Amino acid sequence: TVRRLVVPAADGPVEVTGWRLPLAEAVPLLLGRSRFAAWHPTAVEWEQAARLGVRLVAAGLVRPALGPDGVGRWRVGPLPDAALQAVDELAHHMSPHAHAVTGGGSAPSAREEALPAREAVLVFLDAVADGLVRTPAAVMFGSGPFTGPAGGRVPDAVAGAVRPWLDAVEDRLDDGPPPGLVLEMREPSEREALDGRLTGRLLIDAGPGREGGEVAAGPLWSGRAFLRGVDRNRSRERVGRLLERLDRLCPGLAGLASRPEAFTVDAAGTTRLLRAEEELAAAGMRLRWPDRLRRGLTSYAVVGTATDAGGAGAPRFDLRALLDFRWQVALGDDTLSEAEMDALAEAARPLVRVRGRWVLLDPTVRARARRREIGRLAGIDALAAALTGTVGVDGRQVACRAAGDLAGVVAALRRGEHVSPVAVPARLRAVLRGYQERALAWLAHTGGAGFGAVLADDMGLGKTLTAIAYVLHRHETGHGGPVLVVCPSSLVTNWQREIDRFAPHLDVVRYHGAGRSLDPVGGRTVVLTTYGVLRRDAELASTAWDLVVADEAQHTKNHASATAGALRALTSTARLALTGTPVENNLSELWSLIDWANPGLFGTLKAFRARYATAAEREPGGPAAQALAQLVAPFVLRRTKSDPGIAPELPAKVETRRIVELTPEQVALYEAVVRETMDQIAGSSAATRSGLVLKLITALKQITNHPAHYLREAHPGLAQVRRFGRRSAKLEALAELTGTIARRGEAALVFTSYVAMGRLLEEHLAHLGHRPLFLHGGLDAGRRQEVVDAFQRGGTPLLVLSLRAGGTGLNLTRASHVVHFDRSWNAAVEDQASDRAHRIGQRRTVTVHRLVTRGTIEDRIDQLLAHKRTLQNTVLASGGTGFARLTDHELAELVRLGAPG
Repeated sequence: TVRRLVVPAADGPVEVTGWRLPLAEAVPLLLGRSRFAAWHPTAVEWEQAARLGVRLVAAGLVRPALGPDGVGRWRVGPLPDAALQAVDELAHHMSPHAHAVTGGGSAPSAREEALPAREAVLVFLDAVADGLVRTPAAVMFGSGPFTGPAGGRVPDAVAGAVRPWLDAVEDRLDDGPPPGLVLEMREPSEREALDGRLTGRLLIDAGPGREGGEVAAGPLWSGRAFLRGVDRNRSRERVGRLLERLDRLCPGLAGLASRPEAFTVDAAGTTRLLRAEEELAAAGMRLRWPDRLRRGLTSYAVVGTATDAGGAGAPRFDLRALLDFRWQVALGDDTLSEAEMDALAEAARPLVRVRGRWVLLDPTVRARARRREIGRLAGIDALAAALTGTVGVDGRQVACRAAGDLAGVVAALRRGEHVSPVAVPARLRAVLRGYQERALAWLAHTGGAGFGAVLADDMGLGKTLTAIAYVLHRHETGHGGPVLVVCPSSLVTNWQREIDRFAPHLDVVRYHGAGRSLDPVGGRTVVLTTYGVLRRDAELASTAWDLVVADEAQHTKNHASATAGALRALTSTARLALTGTPVENNLSELWSLIDWANPGLFGTLKAFRARYATAAEREPGGPAAQALAQLVAPFVLRRTKSDPGIAPELPAKVETRRIVELTPEQVALYEAVVRETMDQIAGSSAATRSGLVLKLITALKQITNHPAHYLREAHPGLAQVRRFGRRSAKLEALAELTGTIARRGEAALVFTSYVAMGRLLEEHLAHLGHRPLFLHGGLDAGRRQEVVDAFQRGGTPLLVLSLRAGGTGLNLTRASHVVHFDRSWNAAVEDQASDRAHRIGQRRTVTVHRLVTRGTIEDRIDQLLAHKRTLQNTVLASGGTGFARLTDHELAELVRLGAPG
């Protein structure tokens, strides 16, 4: 016969002619060799292998096995350590010529390799065992499936009964973990998609720590491909066994053993694969779908009403409310309509076309589209779900988003201390530092939304003053009722002195000692008491307080203590905990603080520890800790002395964003310009496209500033000043901000990129009574210096500047506020402008206010500047000219109205 062998001296497989001897004849011949016979060394090596095989059979070290073809075989094993050592020694000393056969098919290939020595020895030993057990005498033991003639197929009924046991034995005896399986599905053609058919192939994954990665099973088993570390012959049997098990989870997979390159499923088969995907992965087979198919449809939970309640002002949230809880399906980032979800619910096939695109319809997504209403969710649970982005449904954690008023509340809470500023109370006799103003704004917004707060700033950062400012802010914003401050007895006098110093108009009552009394207590009264008195005095719990402040609140960290119980028994509209050490030992202490400030918000302590605290304490950077941080951040504000901007030589620079909406007039102009200009761009040549793009960007920036800026209208004058302001929410926000700054006796720089807009701002602010100055490139050097000197001397609280003329080279340290009325395309240019006030010589915290119109190109550029610096260098490098390089689709996404993606 002719056989290809891998001879060491040759460059590849060579054909060799020789005798092919059946093993039943070869073994007796090898065992009968005379010790004086001059045999080739390779024959001697196989003689030693034959003797080892006979000894193993004689010792009873054999076992039955079923191949993937259903043929019963006998194999050696399980092998003791001594036998395994003998196998290894035979393989180690075996010459290359002794195992020069290949495992390939009939077609020659230069990549073929010799059968590894150890594999060759084991295959030979199995063949010896199978031959010896099936001797003519074997029929004396019966005619069972493993005693018949060699090569006989085991009846299906018998194979089905014994295979689980035999497979379990094989799995225990196989060396190392089995190779992983990957069922790789192909992108369907249009015809296949219409028919609901998908095709795929089986891949073998060598697994972690093995070379070779993945290789197609067909070429591997035929010898046309190789995977290091994977025994080709045995891997096929192991894969066959695994496929048999997987077939029980998803019928149809067993056929991959014989046709690994030609897997085809119809719609029903695809559905079975989708339903069994997680079970298949756990059992050893990953499904790999084409990205365009698999990553199309997603579903997530939505909590909250679909529309806002429509009330004025910031939305409040009732933790006791019940909120709508439902499923939403999306295609990529786009949510599907109710009609589209209805169509998915009724789809008969797993491959569906949605908005012109073929996608896989997962059974889970279909079920959620069919039954979209999950039920009602308690306000406490709804808020936790919205803040963490996950919620439990039927025992599983799924993605969750907020809607309606809840979305507004969550958005406000997530801004933390970076909320819009609030006016420092007029009757506060103190200048708050920047971080204290931010804390005041945070407290105002958090309390305004109906939540309690934990101010956990480092010791010495003025939490007491911030709390007093918050008390005054509540008075000025219409909150009536007395305030109770609970603190250690050593701090009662300090609290009284601080109130007398910073808010002397307040009435202070020290409620401790034998003669204590709450009569009279009015709306401007601050009652000071101690934790000891609180535990003993029931009258405190019977009074309706507007605000309760728990100073050094870590004293209540033991939620089961009498002190914590007495504090929880108090009735109040708002609650504020002050502490420099929110966590001293474990996260249960943090729960105690927040649970007092917002009763029930985090559930019971047991539930809190089970879901977050235990895992977070064990793995501080893990998923549980991250989820807890998201949940806690809106209700706990902590800054330390080492934080940037808290206590440096140069005062802090506080960055804030004021988000405003377009007016209806601006929306109409914006959409018309986008529609008309994009039509022009679509039909333009390369030579004219760049100019059209820059024209579009400029027009949209002007519209977001004010319609009059885009329409080139003059200011209508004092008689129409209010109507002119209402045409732009950004201008109204500026008027409110500058009014507050002026009333506080502070000064501000107002930057704009456009001289025309600067003139409008100058005239408008003048009509509001501010007497602003305007510095722009049209001024000569002498006049320019006069403007700067007048501002620095205090001649006006407001200086309007064009960004080009006033953005560099000036020292304007009188200003403690910088307002960017519109946005530069370059973050560095903005920062240089802000540094006209924030520089050496500045003694006050500088607050930088950026006015941004929501959902416009300005909003998207703001996000690029803040979060995507790599894009800034390419797209925003030179005054926006980089936008000309965007594709039409990218440009349309940039300028469309709507929330940034």
